[in-house]
Amino acid sequence: MPRTRRTFLTTIAAAGVTLPVAGCTGSGGDTSSGEMTEGDSMDGGGDSMEDGGDSMTEGEDSMESTESMDDGMSPTDPDDAPRATVDRFSDSAGTLHRRSQNGDLPGPDEAIDFDSLFLTRGYGPGGDVIEYYDFDVQPTQSAPIYALFYENGDPVEDQLNVVDVLPGDEGYNDFWRVHMVTVPDDYEANTVTSVQGIRDAGFEITPTDTIKNCPIVPEGSTASMRHSADGSPASLVEGWYDGEVVSYFLFEEAPLSTTDGSVPQSPIYVSFETNPGEDGGGPASGFMTEADSDQTHNVTATVPDDDSYSPLWSVNVYDNADFGAVSDLDSAGSAEILAAGTATVNCPIVAEQ
Repeated sequence: MPRTRRTFLTTIAAAGVTLPVAGCTGSGGDTSSGEMTEGDSMDGGGDSMEDGGDSMTEGEDSMESTESMDDGMSPTDPDDAPRATVDRFSDSAGTLHRRSQNGDLPGPDEAIDFDSLFLTRGYGPGGDVIEYYDFDVQPTQSAPIYALFYENGDPVEDQLNVVDVLPGDEGYNDFWRVHMVTVPDDYEANTVTSVQGIRDAGFEITPTDTIKNCPIVPEGSTASMRHSADGSPASLVEGWYDGEVVSYFLFEEAPLSTTDGSVPQSPIYVSFETNPGEDGGGPASGFMTEADSDQTHNVTATVPDDDSYSPLWSVNVYDNADFGAVSDLDSAGSAEILAAGTATVNCPIVAEQ
């Protein structure tokens, strides 16, 4: 699959200067930009962060920048690099979707068709039909993704972003907090291909307030739908993991920000074919749907145009006896809640009707 190298730049006001910050796409090619407000700037308005201080110490994701690339390091062509093994359905990676419980799920490194396997129809807060992807349970603490920039603030063209965890690893999350890495002017794209390489080079690392939703998936996976407010590519983006290439989706239906690394959440109300606590009940029984239809009565509390929207949903389970009466947020709130805040799931809304 061709590499997507378009960059979607986000401006962040820091120390009175507007800086371009790469999202989850590699640098280079055509760009588009979105504005973040002053409140979305880096903590304290400083150049980097550590408990409100001016910088972070070495070993805490901030180091002094080297002046030049004079250590003999050379770039790596991503096309010639090995690919990392990705398995979203192992017992260590999956929660609701595990191959040990469903042998029909794709194996390690097998492409996943999210359009046919993990697309759900529900309702928005006003009762409009929505569709969203299901990327399974995710933690509330983001993982770091590293985007490289020159000292003048320009992104390094054609440099792939860098991560240090994969699905199944401790600390992995589909939601990534963008860290700016400042490199010298003579740096060549893809000379650094790992987080350890960034640290060994002594490049300055500055955490930002920006969160990106970028699920890592096997090469060839597809999730073709995007919300009308989302200008990100539906094709896969590539990045680096420990010298190996990884593929991921990018969902940008609404901006996400953080001050402490935690991912914002929004409520969702769901019902299952069999209620939790009954034999075979809960997620194992599947969502309750209308007869001869894939329409659930799952209701989200927000949609992408809402200020409080987040694709990381805090799941509230209501009694399926109330299924027929639930069609919007008001009616969901009137249903009997069997379990509140049972999990946080990554389900970006990709359509509203």
